[in-house]
Amino acid sequence: MATSERGPRERMVFSAAQLLRRGGVAAAGMREVAAHAGAPRGSLQHYFPGGKEQLVNEAVGWAGRYAGRRVARFLAALPEPTPSGLFAEMVRQWTDEYETAGFAGGCPVAAATVDCAETTGSTREATAAAFATWTGPVATALADMGVPPERAGSLATLMISSLEGAILMARAERDVRALTTVARELGPLLDAAVTDRAR
Repeated sequence: MATSERGPRERMVFSAAQLLRRGGVAAAGMREVAAHAGAPRGSLQHYFPGGKEQLVNEAVGWAGRYAGRRVARFLAALPEPTPSGLFAEMVRQWTDEYETAGFAGGCPVAAATVDCAETTGSTREATAAAFATWTGPVATALADMGVPPERAGSLATLMISSLEGAILMARAERDVRALTTVARELGPLLDAAVTDRAR
């Protein structure tokens, strides 16, 4: 959905997520979010009576839902869905961004986790829920491709945690090497998890 099609509240949540991914929780102040969203500052208090904490938590929830919905798009882009193909598409989203726009952005859920997991209980809960919202569709997709259900959740966790770590390394190194490495090295392991019966 284009930014202009969002209502003012949605624009502010989206803006908070964008600021989180570039500068962490410190960058997602109420004034900065209002400016980024093109919204009157007073409207933040109206929509987010819980202040910055509520806004950050909602932005994290939005990011988790966004990532979860992308799984279906990634699968649709594959001529024949495979676990390695899904993971390659998940990685490609980031390599494409970094190669065209630079390394300024990361995952807003990871940023909020790093900044608030030990200090703000509601944000830690929001980040855990966001990761679950993302992991669930990945696990379902793996199971649909023939990965035994008892392994699908574990492999989804492996995929997402590997991707998140590679994003951090790519930003630190200003190089997509870590991303391409995890895609290449995990791909065979993921495909090997498909049972013979399902192939």
